[in-house]
Amino acid sequence: MSTESSLPRHLLPSAALDELALGEGGPATVDLLLGGERSRRLLLLRMLDDATDLGRAWELLSRAQRRAPSVVDELLMYPQTGMWLATALRRVRGATPPDETPLWVVLGHFSALAASAALRAELDFTLEVPMRHGRVPLPALGCAELPVTEPWARATVRAEGGRAVVEIPGATVALPDPSDRPAPGWHPLRRFAVGPGERLLELALDDLDPYRTYPQPTEPQPLSEDATAQWRQVLEQAWEVLLSELPGTAEAMRRGLFSLTPTPARERFRPRSVSAGDAFGGLEASEPDDAVQLAATLVHEFQHTKLGGLLHLIPLTGGTEESTQLWYAPWRDDPRPLDGLLQGIYAFMGVTGFWRVRRAADGAPEAVPHFEFALWRAHVASALEQVHRHPRLTPTGARVLSRLQDRCARWLAEPVPEAQLSLARLCAADQATRWRAHHLRPPEPAVRETVRAWLAGATAPPRSLAAAPELVADPSARWLDTMAVLARHVLTGTNEAPEKTAARVTGALPADALLAAGEAKAARAAYTAHLTAHPAHATAWSGLAHALIHTAPTDPAGPLLAHHPERARAVHRAIATATGTPPDPLELATWLTR
Repeated sequence: MSTESSLPRHLLPSAALDELALGEGGPATVDLLLGGERSRRLLLLRMLDDATDLGRAWELLSRAQRRAPSVVDELLMYPQTGMWLATALRRVRGATPPDETPLWVVLGHFSALAASAALRAELDFTLEVPMRHGRVPLPALGCAELPVTEPWARATVRAEGGRAVVEIPGATVALPDPSDRPAPGWHPLRRFAVGPGERLLELALDDLDPYRTYPQPTEPQPLSEDATAQWRQVLEQAWEVLLSELPGTAEAMRRGLFSLTPTPARERFRPRSVSAGDAFGGLEASEPDDAVQLAATLVHEFQHTKLGGLLHLIPLTGGTEESTQLWYAPWRDDPRPLDGLLQGIYAFMGVTGFWRVRRAADGAPEAVPHFEFALWRAHVASALEQVHRHPRLTPTGARVLSRLQDRCARWLAEPVPEAQLSLARLCAADQATRWRAHHLRPPEPAVRETVRAWLAGATAPPRSLAAAPELVADPSARWLDTMAVLARHVLTGTNEAPEKTAARVTGALPADALLAAGEAKAARAAYTAHLTAHPAHATAWSGLAHALIHTAPTDPAGPLLAHHPERARAVHRAIATATGTPPDPLELATWLTR
């Protein structure tokens, strides 16, 4: 296979960088990113061949390239090819711990790539490929299923005179012609084409390729016909939303979005989606609640795709050593490093822009888009404020964040109806407080001194408690977005009792549902009772803080708990441990304000 003659020098014009710095990027800019990605994959492929000698499979792929270069190019740019390349190189170099998949199976995936290319190029050949739990995935083509009991084995792909089979001793699967039709033992890769002809989105619904899930490979899991039809319908509807409301983004997606890996539905208002820098143009997404949610997910993950392509050309951060400093990312339960926070900022700028436009869409429910826009702009602004002048940013990184911050500032100035604005502010503040309660720790000596002062009847806590807390990542932190999920239930008009809503939302207390429904006084009493019974509970301190702010706006206890819940939580637990009796949470919070 030829690589050296196909590697140009890639330049990103200032106009294209300006587009990307704003979170945008039209088809021409996406084409520039694709060109860089193609060269990168060719280099990685050459590096893998140099390290392992890909042998006969390399020769077969070279034949296919000479016969049908566009076929090989499409296969090279398929997202799962990029993911496999990165995975294989890391395994060869020992950069990742070995998993249950033998290295020969990982490297043998290249033979499956070569066989897939040769089949589509209509070559005659015979090639051995790996089997995974009785299945033989042929990338971007389909998957054969054979009766094998051992997890890892080998099969033979044979093509002659237009007839192709996958076989083992005693069993054969004949590939249909064309190969996109189901047949006994054969699951074709499903490809969707949705939208009008001049604005068609062509996308693979990949449930077969082992490298379709990020960051770990998974075995093929073919969808049922009913599930496939459901995905087609919701994708068609989501594409209609994007064509109508974000036509520029949709046009860019047509150039740079290639595959979607479906996963089962999750809890309402908590979809899961994933993409990877090594898999340009691919995303993994749970079955959505509705088409609008899927449209927002496509925008979100396409932002990651564009930023990943940019990072392969120009770094946004530098320095000889990567900083171990961690940050608050409002879209995550865990603290994030700088590079991870930048990814989230870029992705959720796109999500914020989606909801901003959605507010004016014909037929859009009024309350939800206003709330989502106000919530996400607040989250992005919070993240940008932390790092927009970070010393590790390269000049390009500083330029990108400066442009994003300017744009976010303009969005912050746009009016939002008071009801949705207040609810979004509550949710944003509550999530930040929950995060602090979990991940920040006041100095232990200060906590001990404060407990002694409380037990001695001091009129105020010691000043030592105001020292800067330490960030200690709490692996038990979960569901920090609970208030926002509850708010969405309220906004979509379920009209049920808060206790019933709380039961639908993982991680929610009845007090949380009361607060989201605007019943702050009842929520305050419920949080107080809960903390008295469960002094170790982290996020109840956040709810109590915001219930106090709403019911007693002049009481300094609310703001103190909102900004420093870690102090109250640590001292409350320590007093309960020392005495066997938790103190009254409100009494303690009031004392801490002194």
